[in-house]
Amino acid sequence: MFHEIIRNRRSIRKYSLKNVPSHLISKIIEAARWAPSAHNAQPWRFLVINDEKIKRELAEAMAMEWEKDLAQNGMLPEERETLIKESIRKFTQPPVIIIAFLTMDEMHKYPNKKRREAEYIMAVQSVAAAIQNLLLAAYFEGLGTCWYCAPLFCPETVKKVLGVPKNFEPQALITVGYPSEKPEPPPRKPLEAIMRVNRWE
Repeated sequence: MFHEIIRNRRSIRKYSLKNVPSHLISKIIEAARWAPSAHNAQPWRFLVINDEKIKRELAEAMAMEWEKDLAQNGMLPEERETLIKESIRKFTQPPVIIIAFLTMDEMHKYPNKKRREAEYIMAVQSVAAAIQNLLLAAYFEGLGTCWYCAPLFCPETVKKVLGVPKNFEPQALITVGYPSEKPEPPPRKPLEAIMRVNRWE
């Protein structure tokens, strides 16, 4: 059963308009809460957004930042417009989006730069583990999800729109809803391509 959940979960980009009960959102974040974390610091925070106005405000603000990047890359205006419209759609159409944040408040503090950098990576890994728990729990409950890293490219915009504390760093945007598509499984590398025993030889 557990391995079937891992294998059958998919990134869902199309959702039905059916509302997601709040108790299910609480259940999947409860699953995230039980992920392992460095020093048990639990450096994750989750903001659930189901208000249509706030979803649109966030999606449009993020899209504006993305359009600036696309323009700097030399993309033509009509191409940018198509991508921006699709970006806004995919972040407003799902009934719920969840923003995953990282906070270093309870992580260890070091004067040494190398150790500070390692500590930060440990926090990022911890948040990622929590997100994976959330995705698997959502699938178990019959929900679809998709993990987007878009907030990493416009963190200050996300923080400003959502009014979160300054020490919250946005790490991911997760769309949540009842799926209206059933994607085929993406290819996976064979086990022998990614695993060795004792030495990489």
